[in-house]
Amino acid sequence: MFGLFRFRPVALAAAGLLLIAGVILSALYVWSPQATLRITTGVSGTPANRFVGAFAKVLTAKHPRVRFDFVPVSSLAESAQAMENGKVDLALVRSDVSPPTNGRTIAIMRRDVLAIFLPDGSPIDDVSKLVGKTVAIPQGPTQENNSKALDAILTYFDIAPDKVKRLFLPVDAIGPAIHRKQASAALAVGPIGPGDAVAVAASIYRATKAAPDLLAIDQADAIVKRFPGFESIDVPEGAFKGKPPTPDDSTTCLAVTYRLVVPETMLNVVAGLIGRAVLNTKEKLITADPLASQIETPDADDTSPVLPIHPGFSAYLSSGDQSLLDALQQYLYVIGIPASLLGSLIALGWSRWRNRKLVDVEQQAYQLLVIADAARRADSAELERLDDELDELIRICVNHMTAGTADVAQAPITTLAIDHARRAIERRRKDLAAAPPPQSPGPAEAPAALSN
Repeated sequence: MFGLFRFRPVALAAAGLLLIAGVILSALYVWSPQATLRITTGVSGTPANRFVGAFAKVLTAKHPRVRFDFVPVSSLAESAQAMENGKVDLALVRSDVSPPTNGRTIAIMRRDVLAIFLPDGSPIDDVSKLVGKTVAIPQGPTQENNSKALDAILTYFDIAPDKVKRLFLPVDAIGPAIHRKQASAALAVGPIGPGDAVAVAASIYRATKAAPDLLAIDQADAIVKRFPGFESIDVPEGAFKGKPPTPDDSTTCLAVTYRLVVPETMLNVVAGLIGRAVLNTKEKLITADPLASQIETPDADDTSPVLPIHPGFSAYLSSGDQSLLDALQQYLYVIGIPASLLGSLIALGWSRWRNRKLVDVEQQAYQLLVIADAARRADSAELERLDDELDELIRICVNHMTAGTADVAQAPITTLAIDHARRAIERRRKDLAAAPPPQSPGPAEAPAALSN
């Protein structure tokens, strides 16, 4: 058969090109310089809201091809819900407020102490003694979340939340309310540093002329086991006021964390890159927002069921940039191998199709040779039939060439076979025309034949 294996090198070359194209496209997909990240804005008027703005500004300045789409939320619960519903790629959530089940931690942005302040000399030395008392809570966007955090603590001590009254006041009014006995304690949720906890301690000191006490929660570790959105924290002496110090000794309390989270389905390499960007821009973030100094990397060994670290960022923390390269190679294998298999299948199908076309051309050439061979022995009627068959084959060949489905490389073979068949028919036609007609018996020979 003519050139049956001619296209095998072409098929192999096509498979190789498709494999290379698959690898290049996979790399471009993973390392694409353009990215759009949807992120919740944080509750308006809160430090979280300011941090999100600063984070987006700093990151886009360092990576101009990264763009943020801000998704406004009115509460911490709504921010968590946006992550759980797949509406955002990044969200700032609080660990004790409806943490999204699909959320994975990239960074701990802030750790806030649940500080219960008491006036100097207060007989309250345990949470159980808050029954029947009023607790003042700073007014603000998170006041209800802070009140529910107090509910959880009371529930642990088998105290019905409605047994402790709440009084929501501006920070500066909390100290005077405690001085006038309108409230027996104050709950402030804030960091060790500038924030509500420091402001409330200062307000109480100004109104009562004495440093407030910080209520210790010795059962903090047990509470965390029941409410994993909390953490146990040892507040150092003087954390909220230096002179006189508040607290006056290291005190065990509860804390909550604000976390930058991504969905668990995010590719490991992408999560690692985002986490690396947060760490690399921390210094510039501090310049834009001092609260960024409290950014922490999550513990890679933390087994908490609430907002665990994303495995992609955990791998980065363990192995650095090498983990990102390993993840990239993994995705190249995952994408490149199917792409190469698909390319091989396409090349195989293309080769079979070309071979089938080649067989068709060879079959036509074979039929032309058969016509030429039969023409040598054909009578006039058979010769006319062969001539008609030749015309039909020529028509088919011309139609294939016109439609572009014929192999140009095989055209000389087909042309030669057509010319050979045409010459054979013409030669036979001349031979039949030159041959003498058959002779019939004459009248004189008939009686002789009868007499014999």
